Amino acid sequence: MSTTDKKFEQYTVTRDGQLMLAKAAREGVETVWDRFAAQQPACGFCETGLSCRNCVMGPCRIDPFGEGPQKGVCGADADIIVARNLGRMIAAGAASHSDHGRDLVKVLAQVAQGRAPGYTIKEPEKLRRVAAEYGLETEGKDDLTLAGELAQAMLEDYGSKQERITLLARAPQPRRQLWDRLGISPRGIDRETSEMMHRTHMGVDNDWVSILLHGLRNALSDGWGGSMIATEVSDILFGIPKPVSGSVNLGVLKQDQVNIIVHGHNPVVSETVTAACSLPEMLALAQEKGAKGINLVGVCCTGNELLMRHGIPMAGNHLTTELALVTGAVEMMIVDYQCIMPAISDVAACYHTKLISTSDKAKFPGMQHVEFHPHNAMDQAVELVRQAVENFTARDPDKVSIPVEPQPVLSGLSVEAMLEAMGGSAGPLLEAIKSGKVRGAVGIVGCNNPRIRQDYGHLGLTRRLIANDVLVLDTGCVSVATARGGLKTTQALEQAGPGLKEVCGALGIPPVLHVGSCVDNVRILVLVSALAQALDCDISDLPVAGSAPEWYSEKAVTIACYFVASGVFTHLGPLPPVAGSPNVVKLLTEGLNDVVGAAFAVEPDPEKAAQLLITHIERKRQALGLDARGV
Repeated sequence: MSTTDKKFEQYTVTRDGQLMLAKAAREGVETVWDRFAAQQPACGFCETGLSCRNCVMGPCRIDPFGEGPQKGVCGADADIIVARNLGRMIAAGAASHSDHGRDLVKVLAQVAQGRAPGYTIKEPEKLRRVAAEYGLETEGKDDLTLAGELAQAMLEDYGSKQERITLLARAPQPRRQLWDRLGISPRGIDRETSEMMHRTHMGVDNDWVSILLHGLRNALSDGWGGSMIATEVSDILFGIPKPVSGSVNLGVLKQDQVNIIVHGHNPVVSETVTAACSLPEMLALAQEKGAKGINLVGVCCTGNELLMRHGIPMAGNHLTTELALVTGAVEMMIVDYQCIMPAISDVAACYHTKLISTSDKAKFPGMQHVEFHPHNAMDQAVELVRQAVENFTARDPDKVSIPVEPQPVLSGLSVEAMLEAMGGSAGPLLEAIKSGKVRGAVGIVGCNNPRIRQDYGHLGLTRRLIANDVLVLDTGCVSVATARGGLKTTQALEQAGPGLKEVCGALGIPPVLHVGSCVDNVRILVLVSALAQALDCDISDLPVAGSAPEWYSEKAVTIACYFVASGVFTHLGPLPPVAGSPNVVKLLTEGLNDVVGAAFAVEPDPEKAAQLLITHIERKRQALGLDARGV
């Protein structure tokens, strides 16, 4: 990289990203960082949450310095406006992940009806285990009959025909009792999102505390409802992730093969594309077109799903999406929904890449739209792979640059896989925590954000935690960052503290565990619930925490809220748009401790954030009567 090109180090810590940004600049390709710079300076009213456009009497804004309007046209003050805006972010995030879950339940139902060729029940034992949790009789029923009944029972959770959603029963009893006392036990997944939109309509709920309490209920409906359903049904249909080797970064693209990228969040599409890529007739066509094979890779959470279950390599996370196309080596990118920037069409137009959208609810400018449904998904996948192979001959060799060698990664650490590695129970982890060899655990989740140097927060925080004997579990974009940084191999144990190194070394696992896509954050909830029940305490008593160092999306707000509402102290890198209300800020960062036993902390510096999390863990150890250090 030339001296001139070194300026791109301020955007990303990744070597492949820096090289591709330099290439994009030379070739006149606009990226997300260019568009971010063009938006500066950002609107202060929006950043602080003090603008409201919920009706057309406005739009309104509150002057944070007290020199201008202090109330909107309807009379809403800063507290009400900030709470409304945050509530609507939670609702949007809950709707996104929970709708993902609904899509999977619909596939399960159609598998049961024999209307989904290409899909099967991969995990019949898990099907029966989850069905039993829903109160279904499992004896004497074949898998398809039971799958149909389970799908219907899960769809009932989306409505409001019962007092509470089913999978809340997985939470420790003290936590469930707390939710009941506060009146925030979710009654139905869709109901809580719908009620949030109603509450934040002008003239409905104008008590900012009440709005935020319902925000917790709305978030819980996703964390213990829609997202948990999504993870469980994915496992039933596509397999429970088990330890598998893979690789990450832009080096996973192949110069001599047809490169297909799947991007988005729903494995319904990517699983059929995976199958189509291995068909003999497709491989023969690739050779006919001059390629040595077909190379399927992922970005974002669709890639995480494939890495976890099949070891299929990942090219990168959210901010790598455009840079993957800048390599000039991608024949086709197939997307479903969520975290897909509409601008990738402009980037693809600079090369030969074909872009395909597949969801009936997600269309994009400049993309060919080919809808996938359970009845036609396999046929559509085969046709798209054929088009990608034929597009190999349109590649311009002079524009191809694959910047680095792939980085190995160990993936597939589902809760079931972790328990199997520990002999069938969480006992060994519990003993390691009690002995102090493992001080505690932190779930690091969330996205990339161009406001933050790509992966800087993820890597800095993770390295500091494992060096202090804190086990890290990660999902989504973070998992790509830590894998790309070399932290998901057993060689990374050299960077871990002595206790963590000993425990993970004995189990043959790295100090940073990949537990899935962003919807799979619920695996962390299941694990901490098991630990709490084993210790006969609440989740809020455990030496555990959560973190989202580089988050950007509404989904991340919802995830953070359901973690805090579940009793998990949660760190955020960027500040949410709430600074315009000191009252809301104080409730979120302090007051919630007295309500749900956990609260938020905001700290953009990963070193300082690590210290916050370590201090929290040591205090929890001390309260449990375990040895504590550095408190």
